[in-house]
Amino acid sequence: MRRLSLLLVALMGCTPELLVLDTGPSLDDGGGSDVGVDAGPGDVGAADVGFVDAAPTDADVEDAAEPDAGEVDAGASDGGVTPDAGPTTCEVVGVDFTCVEVSACAGTPLLGRCGDLPEVCCQDTPPCSVDGAPGVCMDTAQCPGVSTPGRCPGAVNIQCCTFPTEACDENTTPTPNPSRAEVSLDPRCPDGMVHAGTFCVDAFEASLVRVADGSPWSPYANPGGTAVRAVSVAYAVPQGYISGQQAGAACTAAGKRLCTDVEWLAACQGPGQLTYPYGNTREDGRCNDARDRHPAYEYFGTTDPSVFNMLDHPCINQLPAGLGLTGQYAGCESSVGAFDMMGNLHEWTSDPAGTFRGGYYVDTRINGNGCLYRTTAHGASYWDYSTGFRCCADPN
Repeated sequence: MRRLSLLLVALMGCTPELLVLDTGPSLDDGGGSDVGVDAGPGDVGAADVGFVDAAPTDADVEDAAEPDAGEVDAGASDGGVTPDAGPTTCEVVGVDFTCVEVSACAGTPLLGRCGDLPEVCCQDTPPCSVDGAPGVCMDTAQCPGVSTPGRCPGAVNIQCCTFPTEACDENTTPTPNPSRAEVSLDPRCPDGMVHAGTFCVDAFEASLVRVADGSPWSPYANPGGTAVRAVSVAYAVPQGYISGQQAGAACTAAGKRLCTDVEWLAACQGPGQLTYPYGNTREDGRCNDARDRHPAYEYFGTTDPSVFNMLDHPCINQLPAGLGLTGQYAGCESSVGAFDMMGNLHEWTSDPAGTFRGGYYVDTRINGNGCLYRTTAHGASYWDYSTGFRCCADPN
C-alpha cells in the first residue's frame, strides 16, 4: 500500500453563486440516493488539494496484493505548508470537544470550528442535528439552546439541543473548499492520479474549481453554466449535486475523461476483482457506507415521500455524520490506491445513458454490494446531493 503525506493549505474566502433549480427530482428505488433533479451540463469548481512524497513502487499495480487497511498520513511532509494554528478545543451548544486532524477523529468531525483542514472539531458523543444545526443529546433542563424531541435515544427528557442560529441556510452560499494544488502521486500519471494497469484514475472523488481563475466551487451547489474543471485532492469535501454530463465536462476541462464502466470497476476491484475495495468480505464502517438516518428525512424532519422531491437542497450534504472528506476513511482504499470508491458519493461513469456506481454514504447494498453497486435508473442529465464522480486518463 502506498503511504502518502498531505500538502496542507489555508482556506480561501471565495464565494461562488448558488444555483436554484425549478425542476423537482423523481423517486427511484426507495433508497433515497437515486433521486434527483435533471439539469443541463455546466461548470464546476473545486479546490486544488493533494498529496506529496508519493513514490510508486517498481511493481505494476497488476501485481498488487490485496491491500491491508489503507492509510492517509495527515502530517505535512518536506516542503509542505503547515496549516494555521487553530484552537485546541471547540464547542457545540456549550459542550467542549477537541480539535484534531480528521484522521485521528474517532467521533463525528465538524468543519469550520477549529483551524484549517484537515483539522476538525471531533464530537465524541452521538451526533444529532436540527435543520442542519449540529447538536448534543442532553437533558432539556441543561440545554442552553433549543431542545427538539425525536432526535435522540433514551428518556423523553433527553433531546437534541441546538442553537437555531447555526442552522443551515439554503439562501447562504456554502463555503467552498480550501484552495489546494494537485500533486504528483505517480510519475506515470497526471497529478492527483494513481496508476491502474493500463490507465490512470483519480485517487480521490473530484472537487471543482472554476476554469476562469482556478477559484474553488462550493461542493454543495450544482455548477449550472459555470465552466469548471475537476481536481483530485485529499481532505476536501467532494462535489455532489452534479450530473453525469457536467462531470464529463469537468473531466475534459482537466485534460482527463470520465471513467468508463470497465475502468471504474478495474480501479475499484483491482486485479483480484474484489467485491469491495478492500476485499471480498464486507466490513461495516470501513468505508463511509451506512449512515443510520437518511439525511433528507433528518433535515426536513419527516419521512414523508415528498422529501424525495427536494434532493437538490444544498443543506442535505452539510449535516453532521454525513458526507465525508476525501480520504477520510483511510481503510476504504482499493489496491491501486483509489479512495472512497465504495460509499461517500455515487460516482458517474461515461455511459451516455446514465450509470453511477459504488453507492453513497447511506447505501452500498440496494443495487449491488460495494464495487458492484450500479444504478441505471437516471439519464446523464440527472443529479442530486448524492451524485459525484472521479476522472480517468491515459498514462503520461
